This record gives sequence, C-alpha cells and structure tokens, in this order.
Amino acid sequence: MAKEKHFSFLKLFLIIILIIGLIIAYGFLIEPKLITVKEQKITINNLPDNFDGFKIVHISDIHYDRLFDEESLKKLVKSINEQKPDIVVLTGDLIDKDTHMTTNMANKVSKYLNNISATTGKYAINGNNDLNFDEWYNIITNGGFRDLNNTYDTIYKDGYQSIFISGASTIKDKLSINDKLKTSVDYLNSFQKDGPVYKILLLHEPDAIDDLTVNPFDLILAGHSHAGQIRLPIIGPVYLPDGAKKYYENHYKIENADLYISNGLGVSNFNFRLFSVPSYTLYRLVN
Repeated sequence: MAKEKHFSFLKLFLIIILIIGLIIAYGFLIEPKLITVKEQKITINNLPDNFDGFKIVHISDIHYDRLFDEESLKKLVKSINEQKPDIVVLTGDLIDKDTHMTTNMANKVSKYLNNISATTGKYAINGNNDLNFDEWYNIITNGGFRDLNNTYDTIYKDGYQSIFISGASTIKDKLSINDKLKTSVDYLNSFQKDGPVYKILLLHEPDAIDDLTVNPFDLILAGHSHAGQIRLPIIGPVYLPDGAKKYYENHYKIENADLYISNGLGVSNFNFRLFSVPSYTLYRLVN
C-alpha cells in the first residue's frame, strides 16, 4: 500500500512538472509568434453616413528585431491588408530598444510598412523604445505613415464632414501632455459648431491621459502595456511597465472617451508571453 501511494505521488508530481514544462515552452516558443485580430464595433450617435462602417486598424508595440522578425512583419502586413482598413494607426515601439539598427534593416522595415494599404491614411507616434533610434522618422515616413507626434490631421471621406486625429509622443521625452496637445486642443476649441464629427487621440503610454487637463477626445488608442505580457489566472498581469500601471486592460471609459489599449504584437525585456496573446485591433465606427 505504501509503495502504491508513493508511486501515485510520483506520477502526480511528474504530470505537474510536465504541465509546467509545456506551459513554459508555449510561452517561449508559440504564443510570442502568434498574430491575432480583435474586432471592436464602436457605436456613435449621429455618425454621418459617409463614415458609417469606417475601419481603423490599430497596431502597437512590434518591438522589431527582438522576436518580431521579417517573416512576422510580412505576415502582419498581409493580415492588415485583408481587413481593407480606411486608416492604420501605430501607437509606438515599432523598434525594440536592443535592436542593432542598420541601413538595410531600416529600409526593409520601411518597405513592409509601405506595403500596408489604407484607403485614407496611415499615422504613427513614437514609443519609449523608438527614442533610441534617429532612424525612426525616416522608417515611418518612407513607410507611408504620417508622423503624428504632437500634431494632428483631419480626415475626410466622401463629404465635407471630418474626423479629427491627434497624437502625443512618448512621455519619455519629458514634455507635458498638455504642451504636446495644445495645438490640437486649440484647433478643436476654435469651432463654435460644425467641427469634426469624431475626435481620436493616439498615445503610447495610456496612463498619460490622467495628466491631460482638458479631454475633448471621443476615442483614445494606446499601447505600451502588452496587457501585462504575462497574465496568470485570478492574479492577472505579473508585470506592468511605467506608464501603464493604471490602465492596461483592453477598454476603459475616461470621462466621455473610450480608451482602448492594444495587447501589442511583440515582446519587451524578456522573450516570453503567457496568456496575453499578441494582437492588433480592427475598430468599426457605426451609427
């Protein structure tokens, strides 16, 4: 009887070790290589017909050249183009801080970004990792993206009414978010009526929104949190970076604005993701 109990305990112990080993292998070898698409419908009262069904693809935190390689970028571009987006937005950390950037690599990344198709426009802001690279601006612009750091654009589609989109650079550049968005807020305040029908803000670090004195935006898109990168049942995220300590889940309501945070597509600091599957999001604006 004692031997049978000992054998049963050993068997259980080995099964537990095997399960833990498989989970670790999954976190290192499988989950970081996945690319999934989340779809989110955003209902807007009185949305003009010309913007009904407007599609926004939101990508973030690629951290190119850590685990996210050329093959992954090629796969991402193909997936995005299948969505036929109206605009594509990138909310920072295109490049990983440990990347050894070369001219050839920069040109290659630009080429793939340029292959992303959007009917109306492509926009990008930087992330804290991107600050390490003087090449970021050229990679983005040669890739057909507009640099939206601390500036704005108005988007028209088959009519005179517009959607407003603004961006703020990473908090790591030490400028206040109010200074970064002053031009944008002043522009929005200049309208007594007939202003943009919908107002979008791009951030890298979502916690920065709490420092914004006036929030005229309807939709805020951010990244940086990686949804924790490692999430455990019941416990939730194991690690959250500065700038995403408060806001790190998929969705929050901030005053009258919807804040959506991307899971991100790459990994940062350690080459491991667990129960926080890499993804990008397709938003549909509907009436």
